Amino acid sequence: MGSGICPFGVIMINSTSNKQIRNLVQLLTKAKVRREQGLFVAEGIRMYRETPGNRIVKTYVSESFYEKEENRALLKGGEPEIVTDRVFASTSDTKTPQGILCLIRQQEYTLPEMLRGDNPMLLLLEDIQDPGNLGTIFRTAEAAGAAGIIMSSGTADIYNPKTIRSTMGSIYRMPFLYVKDFAPVLERLGKCGIRTYAAHLQGSSEYTGQDYRKGCAFMIGNEGKGLTGELAKKADARVKISMSGEVESLNAAVSAAVLMFEAKRQRNGG
Repeated sequence: MGSGICPFGVIMINSTSNKQIRNLVQLLTKAKVRREQGLFVAEGIRMYRETPGNRIVKTYVSESFYEKEENRALLKGGEPEIVTDRVFASTSDTKTPQGILCLIRQQEYTLPEMLRGDNPMLLLLEDIQDPGNLGTIFRTAEAAGAAGIIMSSGTADIYNPKTIRSTMGSIYRMPFLYVKDFAPVLERLGKCGIRTYAAHLQGSSEYTGQDYRKGCAFMIGNEGKGLTGELAKKADARVKISMSGEVESLNAAVSAAVLMFEAKRQRNGG
């Protein structure tokens, strides 16, 4: 049901009622379904190229995409499911679909994995809500050399399609972990000699006044409310980013970038 033969002589999905298509839509729109199946969807040529081949479960391409030889040359082994352009558009989370998306296995990481290297730099994110912000933080963390990102359970779903796009591939290279309670994490970091710094408007010192050359973890709070008082109090230090003009606060992703790249500057001897 919901399939036909395309000009290349292979079966093509031509109905939105097709079981696979309905499942794709569920994975794109519902975090619960993504968790249950341990899968997520990545869309577009850039994300497909970035995706490790051994994590791809299945690839879907539009009929017009598959018609082009240069596009077929991009495919990483295994026959893709070919979908009519109309049906593919119904599964796309973008306004201008590029004609390719894939199902990918989710990856699990642990805190010990993030702590293996020398003087790791970590991010602790509390209730970040905007998918684009979260994806940008992942991409920036990779660029700054962070070892991992630890998120509260109230943080946006990293596997949200908008977040995936915003990571620009960093989702595959940046270790991450969701936790219900930061207390055990902070205890472990303390035992490992990793100092924690809360980005806070009432910080007692300027962010440039701290030494981040050894193990460190930056706490970044919710876009509107910042860090909760309870978590901020548990930090070894609260730091502020002084601003000019009438600006009261920075975007969460920008704050994370400022702190991480200051640490990177210091570690590079700047």
